Amino acid sequence: MIDAGLEISLVASDRPCRGLDVARDAGIETLLVDRRDFGGFTTAFDRERYSEELARVLVEHRIDLIAMTGFGTIVTGALHRAFPGRILNTHPSLLPAFKGWHAVAATLEAGVGETGCTVHVATEALDDGPILAQRRVVVLAEDDEASLHERIKTVERVLYPEVVARVMASLARGDEPGSVADAMEER
Repeated sequence: MIDAGLEISLVASDRPCRGLDVARDAGIETLLVDRRDFGGFTTAFDRERYSEELARVLVEHRIDLIAMTGFGTIVTGALHRAFPGRILNTHPSLLPAFKGWHAVAATLEAGVGETGCTVHVATEALDDGPILAQRRVVVLAEDDEASLHERIKTVERVLYPEVVARVMASLARGDEPGSVADAMEER
């Protein structure tokens, strides 16, 4: 996103990560809304309270569009209500195939000949929102999970900023958030 020249107001994360360092080094404001403050990675994790706090701080920062990348916490309706139709996500498969955290492993297990990446509008249902764009990646016979995932990420690093730029332009024109998917017919 930085290399594509997109305007980035804030980089937020659910845990300390390299992305926060990259953003800081680029002069972008960062924010850590740490899962550990809400029960961490245990069964005590308060997903609703976490989602409410994340929504609160993003609204406070006057964010218009959220582009999730590597954000591993599934959020509740609190965030989606605060940003209806304005949360984008990228996923390492050709949705609706292979939803969830282990999509690349599932692709290899299924023995399919191609996969890819999908950019979609995030909804409360996991990996189930309107698809904005997809790009295909051939699965090679010698692929393992790491090599295939890296080739998918290479394609994703081009596709995702393109889609975010188009959505940002759509919102700048005053298009309604719900019409974002309609404006993204090209896949």
